[in-house]
Amino acid sequence: MIRIYYLATVIFLLLDIIFQLNIRVAFFENSPVLRASYYAVIFICMALILWRPSWTVVISAVESLFVLTALILHMGMRTILVTDAMLEGGDFVTMPEIINFMISGGIAYMAFTQGMNELRQL
Repeated sequence: MIRIYYLATVIFLLLDIIFQLNIRVAFFENSPVLRASYYAVIFICMALILWRPSWTVVISAVESLFVLTALILHMGMRTILVTDAMLEGGDFVTMPEIINFMISGGIAYMAFTQGMNELRQL
């Protein structure tokens, strides 16, 4: 399932480019450079997993820890620290951010816990 999720990055990228539907990396919505960098990292992870399938656990555990940290920090900042600009413009947490949090967060949590369980057995 982890490999499928990495391969689905192509679909997420196409949705982002063609339909402006940023689901995979909604936490970098306001930073095109960080979003492009994150996509590059994901493609590197995907290439490494395809090249060395035995590395899947370690790669997905490290990447999922980063994703969980970024998602928690992003959602925490967006929900706890309400600014005047957010109140004036009504720029609160968006539906793509919530969908991203649910999809990416759920899979990242699963990948991290599965990876930690497998690494403990080594």
